[in-house]
Amino acid sequence: MSTATMATREKPSAISTGILLLGALYCLFPIIWVVAAASKDSSQLFSTFTLAPSTHLWDNIVDLTQYRDGLFWRWMMNTAIYAGVGAILSTWVSALSGYVLAKFDFPGKAGIFKVLLMGVLVPGVILAIPQYLMLAQVGLTNTYWSVLLPQIISPYGIYLARIYAAAAVPNDVIEAARTEGAKELYIFNRIAVPMMLPGLVTIFLFQFVAVWNNFMLPYIMLGNDQLFPITVGLNGLLNQGATAPAMYTLVLAGALLSIIPLILLFLLLQRYWRVDLAAGAVKA
Repeated sequence: MSTATMATREKPSAISTGILLLGALYCLFPIIWVVAAASKDSSQLFSTFTLAPSTHLWDNIVDLTQYRDGLFWRWMMNTAIYAGVGAILSTWVSALSGYVLAKFDFPGKAGIFKVLLMGVLVPGVILAIPQYLMLAQVGLTNTYWSVLLPQIISPYGIYLARIYAAAAVPNDVIEAARTEGAKELYIFNRIAVPMMLPGLVTIFLFQFVAVWNNFMLPYIMLGNDQLFPITVGLNGLLNQGATAPAMYTLVLAGALLSIIPLILLFLLLQRYWRVDLAAGAVKA
């Protein structure tokens, strides 16, 4: 193979690598900015170069911790509850619904799937007001349930689970389990779920991040700041920054701390993504 041919083949690879690096920098730039800004005090925040770090990060974290006797960490705990419990329930419901849509035939199946696809296209923010009015009728507003219940049903999660179940769970395996006398729920939990595990991890991660970053739903549902998630709580601090500029440093420190759990979750769960769709079934 000639040198010219090899150079021609290597060139697209270098271009692709450069594009990926630019994309990564574009995505990481806000995080870099938050890290630099969170390390400054209120006097440096607007008077120094944007990306120039300082030495006040720990002081800002301490001030944030002391704000109203640790209210920030209450917000973090609330967010973990909303995102963790909501994502687990949503993933299980999505997995069961997607499995049923993929492996069972019943009247109205095609219509249900079309409605599901329409639900994927509806932004969740549009449903926040109707959901508030419905939950207000049963007295669940301004409670943990008012944020958790609307998050359990995820049309996009059900859609992904349906696609993944159709590809990852062979019909022969299901029929063999039925022949052995296994019940349908047992087949789903002990056979289908392990085979769908990489897809379910993706659904869980998407739903966890969506709930963690959700602002409009808890903003509408909650009035007690002891129940706020981190997004609504930091928004309140940001609004106070107009009259108390020191609050800006607390907001930036809180924003930086709120990113860390998402990074750790991604690093923890990425090992579950496997190319072999049957890997979970072999273990089961």
